[in-house]
Amino acid sequence: MEIVKGILVVLHIVGFALVFGGALAQIPAAKKGTARVLPIMLWGALLLLVTGLALVGMIYALGGAPNNAKIGVKLIVLLALIGHVFGVRKKESLSAGGLYAMAGMALVNAGIAVLWQ
Repeated sequence: MEIVKGILVVLHIVGFALVFGGALAQIPAAKKGTARVLPIMLWGALLLLVTGLALVGMIYALGGAPNNAKIGVKLIVLLALIGHVFGVRKKESLSAGGLYAMAGMALVNAGIAVLWQ
């Protein structure tokens, strides 16, 4: 079971990297007015959701007790991120502020995971 948990954690980190890296990679394009939401950013956000739910489910299945407040806050931030990505993904051009918001929500989510004990 530890191997499965480790794989899920790695995939969770990959999801963060896809969202955060994709948003930062589009910043130069925002200065030109051609920035957009990359499909990989959407997939990364969905990967964060699926792997996060699977990790929490594994904790419950193994008889543990996760920090529900922490998980709830992370879920709210993640749902805001997914909502933002879905809301602006069809736009032809995205502002730098929208990209910074995506990167910021991903970074806040990672910060909560690491810093909240």
